[in-house]
Amino acid sequence: MNIYVGNLSYSTRDESLRAAFEQFGQVDSARVIMDRETDRSRGFGFVEMPVASEGQAAIKALDRADLDGRNITVNEARPKADNDRRGGGGYGRGGGGRY
Repeated sequence: MNIYVGNLSYSTRDESLRAAFEQFGQVDSARVIMDRETDRSRGFGFVEMPVASEGQAAIKALDRADLDGRNITVNEARPKADNDRRGGGGYGRGGGGRY
């Protein structure tokens, strides 16, 4: 089960995120999303827990709990929408066609 964790402190790192969720079961991965330019947390992350019941227990217990001085938001992650507008292309000026 993929879990979204929001309102993270800028000081929160993968290790402390993992430790918070390991109290409830096996954690396959815990990742704080970082800004590439500043190398600072963007304030959210994702945790992958293979056992759904353990993931649900973690969501219930940790939503609005304190982690590194912030009350975090925890819920099941939603898959990205298919109409994600990032990437792709083909909207630039191109060709010398006549009208």
